[in-house]
Amino acid sequence: MQVLRKLLFPISIIYGLIVFLRNRCYDLGVFKSKTYATKIICVGNLSVGGTGKTPMIEWLVRLLQDNYSIAILSRGYKRKSKGFLLSDDNTIVEDLGDEPFQLKSKFKGIHVAVDANRRNGISELEKMANPDIILLDDAFQHRKVKPDYSILLSAYNNLYVNDWYLPTGNLRDAKSEAKRANIIIVTKCPEDLPESKKSSIRSKINPKRHQKVLFSYLSYNKKLKGKEIDLSELINKEVTLVTGIANSVPLENFLQLEGVTFNHLKFNDHHFFTEQEIQLLQKKECILTTEKDYVRLKSKISNLHYIEVSHEFNKEDRLVFEQTLKQFMTANS
Repeated sequence: MQVLRKLLFPISIIYGLIVFLRNRCYDLGVFKSKTYATKIICVGNLSVGGTGKTPMIEWLVRLLQDNYSIAILSRGYKRKSKGFLLSDDNTIVEDLGDEPFQLKSKFKGIHVAVDANRRNGISELEKMANPDIILLDDAFQHRKVKPDYSILLSAYNNLYVNDWYLPTGNLRDAKSEAKRANIIIVTKCPEDLPESKKSSIRSKINPKRHQKVLFSYLSYNKKLKGKEIDLSELINKEVTLVTGIANSVPLENFLQLEGVTFNHLKFNDHHFFTEQEIQLLQKKECILTTEKDYVRLKSKISNLHYIEVSHEFNKEDRLVFEQTLKQFMTANS
């Protein structure tokens, strides 16, 4: 696979040129970015693959929901509906897609909508929900909308500064576009990342004067949900780990450190399970999955547990992040 990606290097040059020209047209005003009366916070990345966008949306909701009315707008990747859809109590996972449905299920007081056309989605949310804030999920590269505040995520083991354009690398946007972010968060770091390593990463990223570079790590909840038990109760069981996410390595490493042995059935990101796959899973003694996969499996599989994951920051970075967001929310309000 890596050899094939290298052979496709000429295509990545063409792709990079197209990306450059597109961004240049927006910078020069040839293409227009639209602003809105509602405050827009964008969460995204420059690459394909998992950087933890959904847990970051959850982090923002928890921080802001007590003081503001919040709506979330996502593309709804691999959903089976079309156009704009504002979720309600009758909405099913196939309508929204797995990640938006996860957010809808977890935060009952939040409006969750999907629309591939972000401009239309924002306009519809303003009319139907009139929120104080709209959180744009996975929209950093969607320059038709100009957000008021942008959070750029980059995974520790695959920093955008070390990457290259698709299909040779994983970049879907130019590295230089990081300049549009207010905050750059390096996600999925080791919990005990030394300051010397942070300094080295900051130097590579070379942030602009207006930007802050913060570091987060993944925290897994040892109290499993679904069928609720403690993670330690799986140690002597025959566990099948089922994942349909971009990068399952951090979860695999965590489970191994906790002494959980497992047989791993790995599917593509956002995978919708076939009847044949469901029948196979129904025969397993104990299934552990991610929260995103759980919303696609919960009505079909018994003896199903899921593990919650969240972003965590050290005390200093958390304080910086919270203060910066609160300053943004109170400005011009």
